[in-house]
Amino acid sequence: MTSATIVNERCDLLREGLVELEASACLIERWGVNLMEAVARGGKILVAGNGGSAALAAHFTGELLGRYARERPPLPAVWLGADQAALTAIANDYDYADVFARQLTALARPDDVFIALSTSGESRNLVRAAEASAAVGCESWAMTGPVPNTLATTCDNVLVFRGPTAVVQEMQQIAVHLICEVIDNLVLGTAT
Repeated sequence: MTSATIVNERCDLLREGLVELEASACLIERWGVNLMEAVARGGKILVAGNGGSAALAAHFTGELLGRYARERPPLPAVWLGADQAALTAIANDYDYADVFARQLTALARPDDVFIALSTSGESRNLVRAAEASAAVGCESWAMTGPVPNTLATTCDNVLVFRGPTAVVQEMQQIAVHLICEVIDNLVLGTAT
């Protein structure tokens, strides 16, 4: 297979993913609206993922704490992968599957929203985190790859993308930016 063929096949998958993303426009808009409603009630947004999804979780919270495209007040967002001492202590003293769940048990409240980012939907630490958030009355949402998967059945609200891992991650990145754009428009109005 030539490099050009690889690129063309990947672009075909991305086009399919964008069609799927466009079909999820109402859900993406609802995520932005519901996140702002949670913040208005005094809640915060807690986000976690593993590997590339951890990087996206950090990016997402950075966009909320800083700004996305336009100046607006910072929003309360916590990346659950940020505290390396807590992560390694929990993994060492308990289990790596508990690294996010223990943080959620301590930090999450009923007005908060926990968002799990996973391409497989089978990460034990994210499934346990969703269970822990439910135990404290915090909503759990997920962006996952193809269903059925354990995370999708555990969370209250799910945004699903089909395709190989890389395409799922790329669609999740676009979805994060679209959610941030919805939030900017809610906070600042639609003027650019």
